[in-house]
Amino acid sequence: MGRIAGVTAAETRERLLRAAADVFAQRGYDGTRVAHIAAAAGVSNGALYAHFGSKAELLVAALRRHGRQLLAELLAADPDRPVTELLLTTGRMLPQLRDACGYLIVEALVAARRDEDVARPMRDYTGERLEFLADLIRGGQVGGELDPGLSPDALAHFCLLLSMGSALITPDLHAVDDDEWAALLIRLVAALAPTTEPTGDPS
Repeated sequence: MGRIAGVTAAETRERLLRAAADVFAQRGYDGTRVAHIAAAAGVSNGALYAHFGSKAELLVAALRRHGRQLLAELLAADPDRPVTELLLTTGRMLPQLRDACGYLIVEALVAARRDEDVARPMRDYTGERLEFLADLIRGGQVGGELDPGLSPDALAHFCLLLSMGSALITPDLHAVDDDEWAALLIRLVAALAPTTEPTGDPS
């Protein structure tokens, strides 16, 4: 199984990333061999290594391509949507998710704890996600939606913890009532709004 006739290098790479996301989710990082991914993609081991230098590199590349990007997708669909609405919509979706993409981030996080080859690209990936969130938060502060006194980095960290934590606490482990979860998120987001300074006694 070498390069498939009529398939471009870009298409082969995409097949490998899709296969990697599925196989890592099913077998786990430690239980996956490069041969498993190559077979799932319908290519040879050599063809895989022509695109990716290691299993660790392939894991993080699959996460970048097929990991959860809920907030980014919502923003791309409606760039003018208020930041607070984006955060609420994304937050409401988190407890309902149970998919291969969620398992992929769990495998990547666990592997990064044990394998420095995974930890290095995962630090880059996590940094990119945090910077994306922090930039979004700064935009909300400039637009008057979010308290400018809040640390964008700290709030981004909190949001990322919620997102990644939802991949660990799936609905089959613990379910929460949708209305109760939404009410909690509304309270949290309301607490992030700019505070109104007292104007004093007008008399």
